[in-house]
Amino acid sequence: MSVSNIATALPSVENTPDNTGEERLIKLCENYGKLHGHALLEAMFHEAFVDKIALSSSFGAEAAVLLKLVADVDPKIPVLFIDTGHLFEETKQYKETIESHFGLTNVQTIGPDPIHLENVDKDATLHERDTDYCCHIRKVLPFEKALGPYEAWVSGRKRFQNDDRAALESIELDGDGRFKINPLYDWDYETIIAQFNELNLPRHPLVEKGFPSIGCAPCTRAVKDGEDQRAGRWSGKGKTECGIHKSPSFEALWI
Repeated sequence: MSVSNIATALPSVENTPDNTGEERLIKLCENYGKLHGHALLEAMFHEAFVDKIALSSSFGAEAAVLLKLVADVDPKIPVLFIDTGHLFEETKQYKETIESHFGLTNVQTIGPDPIHLENVDKDATLHERDTDYCCHIRKVLPFEKALGPYEAWVSGRKRFQNDDRAALESIELDGDGRFKINPLYDWDYETIIAQFNELNLPRHPLVEKGFPSIGCAPCTRAVKDGEDQRAGRWSGKGKTECGIHKSPSFEALWI
């Protein structure tokens, strides 16, 4: 059965007073939990969360695979891109390359509130003193503000990336009541590379320099042989996530 037929055959999952949170998650998983990749994206954008879902992309090392799938579903899908003010120049250039290559027409660049930077990171060195706080004001808070209109968002997380992500499911419920969709959750690294090769996707220029996971320039290094893909992120800081996947951030609103 095609995805369009699946969408037609399955009942709509409305967010009503009698069908919220965990109950809605159960129904979403029953209807769509066995889908992944393009099929899951099409079902989420065209059936489950029409006009109420966005994609988050860092335009990092593996981003082109998911962005290609999204462009195939609908190039007008909202893509939220966080410019923290500390990004590699290569990432900004790569974003422009991908937008043009895939014909994406709704990439929205968001950034930290200037008042927050003025108050706590005026000299842009907060990352040297407190990486969690830096991520919070430069990434988490702007992202959660941008998510305001949406009931769900799509991430590019995958189980193979590190131990913290090994138990990912295709559809999850965040602590803030918003749904998180992981269409590539069960894809392995070999599948990702095969997609790059098969579709001749543009590659992030830092990948060839040993950066399989790319965040902000001050807190990202190349990885060594035998390390997991995200070992170069916040190396030596005991930190593995920026915070946007640890919702709700408002449990610790430091501003």
